Amino acid sequence: MAIASNEFWIVFGVLLALVAFLYSSVGHGGASGYLALMAICSFPISVMKPSALLLNLFVSGISFFFYYKKDFFNFRLFYPFAVTSVPAAFIGGMIPLENKLYKILLGIVLILAALRLFGFINTHEKQNSKINVAFAMAIGLGIGLLSGMLGIGGGVLLSPILLFLGWATLKETAAISSLFIFVNSIAGLSGFFIGKDTFPIQSFYFVPIAVFGGILGAYYGSGYFSNKTLKYVLATVIVLASVKLLF
Repeated sequence: MAIASNEFWIVFGVLLALVAFLYSSVGHGGASGYLALMAICSFPISVMKPSALLLNLFVSGISFFFYYKKDFFNFRLFYPFAVTSVPAAFIGGMIPLENKLYKILLGIVLILAALRLFGFINTHEKQNSKINVAFAMAIGLGIGLLSGMLGIGGGVLLSPILLFLGWATLKETAAISSLFIFVNSIAGLSGFFIGKDTFPIQSFYFVPIAVFGGILGAYYGSGYFSNKTLKYVLATVIVLASVKLLF
C-alpha cells in the first residue's frame, strides 16, 4: 500500500473509530463499515479482507462482553447458527476470490448493510416465535461461507433475519450477533492464514483505534444509546463504497 500523508491517516483513523463506535453500539463488529471505508480510500483487496476480519474480532468481542454483562445473551438462540457458520467461515476464508467477483459480492452485501441502516429492512421487534433449529443451521451455513469469503462477520445479515422471524428481541439480537461475528471472524482468519503465506502487518495498526471506538459504542449501545443521524451518514458512506466497487 502506498504511503499516504499524515493528514490522510488522521482522517482515516477518526472515521475508523466512528465506524467501530456505531457498529459496536448495535452489537456488530463493523466489517461492512471498515470495508466500505477502505474501498473508498482505495486500499488493496489483499489488505481489506484480513483487516476487516481482524478488527471484527476485537470490536465484536468487546460488544459481546458489554451485552453479556447486561444479561441479553441467549445461548439457545445462538448455537444453531454458530454450529454451521464456524466451519463454513473457515472454508470461506481459504477461498481466494478473483478481484472482480470479490468487488461484486462485497458491493451487494454493502448495499444490504446500507438498506438496513437507512431503515428499509425491517428491524422492529415482533412477537417472539419458537426458533426452527434446522432452518437456523441452514442460515448459519450460508452466512458463514459468505462471511469467510468476503471478510465480514455476518452480523449485518443475521440481525435482520432474527428480527424479521421474531426469534429475538433487539437487545438479544445484538448480543447473539456480536458473538456470532466473533466466532466467524476467528474461523475466517484461520482459513485466511492457511490459504495465504503472509498477513498484512498494517492491519494490526488499526486495532487500537477500532478498540477505542468499540468500547465507547458497546458501553452506550448496551444501555440506552441511539443516534439515527450517525447511522444515516454511515449508510451514505457505504452506498458510495458499493457504487465504487460495482462500477
